[in-house]
Amino acid sequence: MKKIAFYTLGCKVNQADTASMEALFKARGYEVVPFNEDADIYLVNTCVVTNEGQRKSRQIIRRSVRHNPLALTVVTGCYPQTAPDEVRAIEGVDVILGNKDRTGIVDLVEKALAEKQDAVLDNVQKMTVDTKFEELGVGTETDKTRAFLKIQEGCNQYCTYCIIPFARGPLRSRSIEGIKEEVAKLVSAGYKEIVLIGIHLGCYGKELRKEGINISLYDAVCAALSVEGLERLRLGSLESVEVEPRLLDLMATEPRFAKQLHLPLQSGCDKILSAMHRPYDTAKFKNLLADIRAKVPGVSITTDVIVGFPGETEEDFAVTMDFAKECAFTKMHIFPYSKRKGTPAESMPNQVEEKVKAERATRLGVIDNELVQAALNAMVGKTVSVLFEQPVDAGHMEGLCSEYFRVIVPGTKELSNKICNVNITGTDPDALIGAII
Repeated sequence: MKKIAFYTLGCKVNQADTASMEALFKARGYEVVPFNEDADIYLVNTCVVTNEGQRKSRQIIRRSVRHNPLALTVVTGCYPQTAPDEVRAIEGVDVILGNKDRTGIVDLVEKALAEKQDAVLDNVQKMTVDTKFEELGVGTETDKTRAFLKIQEGCNQYCTYCIIPFARGPLRSRSIEGIKEEVAKLVSAGYKEIVLIGIHLGCYGKELRKEGINISLYDAVCAALSVEGLERLRLGSLESVEVEPRLLDLMATEPRFAKQLHLPLQSGCDKILSAMHRPYDTAKFKNLLADIRAKVPGVSITTDVIVGFPGETEEDFAVTMDFAKECAFTKMHIFPYSKRKGTPAESMPNQVEEKVKAERATRLGVIDNELVQAALNAMVGKTVSVLFEQPVDAGHMEGLCSEYFRVIVPGTKELSNKICNVNITGTDPDALIGAII
């Protein structure tokens, strides 16, 4: 039995892709081992969303080559898709594959093992408007309590800072029947919560309308919830402008549908939003938040913010800080702008210095901490539904509630993968404290 080790960088979609590839190899008789152990094949699933992601991808590729020069080094994902020549030139790389035709990954690896050629086996393929969603099965062998199910791939938005449309290709969606089938597999494997994810999740089904198939993310959610035994469903990141009213109605009435949305803001300044090519301005975003909160009381809203975008002045940044406070997010994920080759923002004038980006990220982080503490304090006295995951110490367990807060209670590992109602009695610096009812 040959051994294969995986290393995943980047987003939840990448993690789901890796789990699918692991399942393909296991089905063909391979043993999956930890990345730091000896293996016959090392597969690195890469990220290029930031310079740091691309740098770390190169670092991990070289580490695998050094660890076992005789093993096969396979590089997949966004890095070879966007820069195949650069990846091919890394000494020791044997196989490269982008984000298309992952279903053939095992055959590709076995071809490389059999031929033992000096040249890199290159199977990076361009993606066109006709590229279909790959209905890869999910990986189900894990000790985790939540599973990530990719139901959508690709993006047509082309924000000026973003490399992802080039890395992931055009919009494409998993079939409704495929969603039901994979959710049923995950429920059967013991998962209590499933998170529906995608590159541009809110556009689920959009490209199918030209074929006369009129479905949206609402239909995907209903399909998942129709599977008997599913106890909790959550959505990954989606755009505020794509949150359908009927999706909110369902969230307000369906107790299994987690009351949390991740809605990327990216900037709280209209000038910067326009330069980013975002599909809203601050007034529209604010109105959408008010509508969501009116329809789903107690909903938790998290976000992403980029600081130091080209042309962002100190005044622009001050506007973003004020707007972030006004939005009262539960949590902000803050990123200094990262220049990506081939994107329009790369050549924009008035690039912001790295030290200024770092300083702005720190200042916005202070506001984020204030918002987090306010959100935690507002939960005290409430009853929440918690899916327990792992021990904090010998006498306490932690898990995530529907609203996406970490919750800590007295308990032992027997609580793992169980959903219980918890009365919130206090807060920790970044979690809620409670007792099981």
